[in-house]
Amino acid sequence: MTRQLPFPQPDPTAPPPEYAELRATCPIARVTTAEGAPAWLVTSYDAAGAVLGDTRFGMAPAGTATTLDPASESSATTGNDTLFQDGATHTRLRRLVTKAFTPRAIEALRPLIEQRSAELVDGMIARGRTADLVEDLAAPLSTAVISELVGVRLADRNRFRELAETISTAETAPEEAFGAWQELGAYSAGLIATKRDEPGEDLLSRLIAVRDDDNGRLSDEELIGMVATLVLAGYQTARNGICIAAIQLLRTGRLASLLTDEADAVLDEALRLLGGAIGNPMPRWAHEDVEVAGTHIAKGDQVLVRLDAANHDPAHFADPDEFRTDRKALPHMSFGRGAHHCLGASLARAEIGIALRTLAARLPGLSLSVPVTEIPWSPLTATDRGPESVPVSW
Repeated sequence: MTRQLPFPQPDPTAPPPEYAELRATCPIARVTTAEGAPAWLVTSYDAAGAVLGDTRFGMAPAGTATTLDPASESSATTGNDTLFQDGATHTRLRRLVTKAFTPRAIEALRPLIEQRSAELVDGMIARGRTADLVEDLAAPLSTAVISELVGVRLADRNRFRELAETISTAETAPEEAFGAWQELGAYSAGLIATKRDEPGEDLLSRLIAVRDDDNGRLSDEELIGMVATLVLAGYQTARNGICIAAIQLLRTGRLASLLTDEADAVLDEALRLLGGAIGNPMPRWAHEDVEVAGTHIAKGDQVLVRLDAANHDPAHFADPDEFRTDRKALPHMSFGRGAHHCLGASLARAEIGIALRTLAARLPGLSLSVPVTEIPWSPLTATDRGPESVPVSW
């Protein structure tokens, strides 16, 4: 029987219960997407890793190029200048971008993240004994970091955030999202022109300057694509990641553990539980007939990998629904796998970790003001979802 997506999700911080059933009986199952298209749904850790690490699965059907069109998850058009494509073009772009997106460059942002986190939490304390972690911490911190990363002027940062928020509503308000997408592209083009004349210390200036002896520089179109990717992926990932991780740590009484010797293990477990909540991989398409976990996937078939299902696979994570810090070194898949592994994984980890540690240090009595079931969540999208507000008190 072919099942219909999306599956019911009683607890928005946990995978749909149907994933566990499928993983046990049919880890690669036939489903129908919300748009009515046939697809394969991957729910086991091993099968997810196999698909994401296999270059025979592409970001679009063979012979087409995927796009970041905010109105469509699976549209396939030409003119793609982002990292969301396949083959030699993707390899070239990734190599060029990685030269500017170094661990040293990300580490240089740590003082900014620490300072801004402290300012935001101190502001929460000054205003009283209640706050909203979305509006008072996660969203403004994510905006500040991504703006610093690409060199957005202080006066433009609120608009930058508005555009990212609007584009994320593509599935419920496609016309508004498309307009925001166009405005973001136009703004990015102007920003690039300014950085060419007056380069700074930001990532965008480094992307403009980076050069590959074999492949030249990034074109303006590619640079615009990089800005769009950084804004959309970076803003939403950090905003939602901080909030959902905070919910997990507060509901389990683990927030204070971030100030102990087991802090790294606590953060890693929080990140495991974020897998799928803050970003599922975009659909993959079989470019030839492929056999995965005993299942034949035909050329042209669409494949959906669910990271929350993979990260809750009991074959690799004992008591997968529990928050445990004694797990072995098996890597979770919250930032993907293979050629399209999240380029900003280290930045996301730094943002989420610093924000949570700041909360733990400055607000030791922090708690959720409402039951988790009463926290409002944004509509489910193809790759990301987060709470609209997280009321807390101390």
